[in-house]
Amino acid sequence: MIENSSQHCRSECHQGIPHQRVTEIQKKTDSLNIQEFLSFFLHTYPDQTALATSFGAEDQVLTDILVKINPSIKIFTLDTGRLPNETYECMQKTMENYKIKIQSLFPDREDVEKMTLESGPNLFYQSVEKRKLCCYIRKVKPLKRYLSSLKFWICGLRREQSPTRETISRVEWDETNGLIKLNPLADWTRDQIWKYIKENNIPYNALHDQGFSSIGCAPCTRAIKPDEHERAGRWWWENPETKECGLHLKDGKIVRSSGELGELL
Repeated sequence: MIENSSQHCRSECHQGIPHQRVTEIQKKTDSLNIQEFLSFFLHTYPDQTALATSFGAEDQVLTDILVKINPSIKIFTLDTGRLPNETYECMQKTMENYKIKIQSLFPDREDVEKMTLESGPNLFYQSVEKRKLCCYIRKVKPLKRYLSSLKFWICGLRREQSPTRETISRVEWDETNGLIKLNPLADWTRDQIWKYIKENNIPYNALHDQGFSSIGCAPCTRAIKPDEHERAGRWWWENPETKECGLHLKDGKIVRSSGELGELL
């Protein structure tokens, strides 16, 4: 039985048995549809559960489902300072459409100033290491700070999005951040996502209509060709197996489709 207590979850995790906790929750929620799955966490841990959104198609689907369950759901986004204007427009429309608040998390000013002083504003094109540094300062550190107050964070990851995501589960232990990560859309297809958006008249990022499938920071995102993988437009100059920003790791590492583990950051 899963207790209605965030204190118990914190105690168990710190005692070194988080994976048992994950297995227990997986069994408890395995047969639930997405609405039932999310309702379980919002009703059992309302103050310790939050959605991380980048205003991509998947996140917009999750926002719609979550707000219908609990209009007070915590929703946050990482404002890196390099986002496309279309993303801000989508954020504004989403807040107005659902009459909700979305918290923006910003990188540390001194970190950004030091990084750009030493390597320039577009350092991410210089090497994978510098790109990961930029992602770490602008995204990973603010995320880690915010997640320290949570027990569960909800993400819009899907298995078919990229080789680095083929093995994700609906419920996972996030070793890097010390909490449980929920991937409610893990087994959804791109067609299912857009069918839900159209049927429910959900606001979405205008860049999707311009050939952008996955949207991140403006300098690191481009439109994709019809025959390209849907995350091919993210850090397109890199090897596909290294293309994660550091937010989604398994045991502190990227999980590759070959089953090998690659260090990140």
